[in-house]
Amino acid sequence: MEELAPDLWIATRALPIAVGDVGARMTVMRLPDRTLMLHSPVKLDPELKRALGELGTVRWLLGPSKVHHLFLADSVGAFPEAALCGAPGLAEKRPDLHFHHVLSGAPPGGWPAEVRLGLVEGAPLMNEVALLHRPSRTLVLTDLVFNVRAGPENRARLFHWLVGASGRFGPHRVIRLGIRDRAAARRSIDRILGWDFDRIVMSHGQVVASGGRAMLEEAFSFLPSERSRS
Repeated sequence: MEELAPDLWIATRALPIAVGDVGARMTVMRLPDRTLMLHSPVKLDPELKRALGELGTVRWLLGPSKVHHLFLADSVGAFPEAALCGAPGLAEKRPDLHFHHVLSGAPPGGWPAEVRLGLVEGAPLMNEVALLHRPSRTLVLTDLVFNVRAGPENRARLFHWLVGASGRFGPHRVIRLGIRDRAAARRSIDRILGWDFDRIVMSHGQVVASGGRAMLEEAFSFLPSERSRS
């Protein structure tokens, strides 16, 4: 794992699928009581499990999108005492898993104050839940934005080129097409832009170390604001 800030780590792994290796990333947040929150768990191997055990006790497992769930079963089996939380609709998609909470409106009971959450509305195929790790001022996302750059780590070049994800930060064209209610999506993005963050961690591409708020604002400028529609 790579430490990004105090009590914040990422684990980046290969994810070979039909279109190429798009990569996968888990974000690990450690809370003041030394419990851990795993955002979008990656494939769990003995080394990763051991590293997590050295950091603390896994208390929360998050499937923060309807399309980020492939390795949840691994983590549920390894950390049976953790609360499994999913984006709206994920429990129906994965009836083999027992979800303790749906992340939609108010945080579930016992949710840590250090982590803020918000559902990105208007894109029902994803139902992505954005998180803010307050202590490190880090916005944690899955597919809402990509940040794929040139280099050997781009192992799905054709796919990224076809969807318009190569060499740019923001939502690629498939994500844009998945936005069915642009007004609802605009409201969600505006709420997120009201959060205090600088860094952005996403599932695919390079982490944005700083300046993330301005980059996110520009990336979603294609969504009309309430003022521009009036």
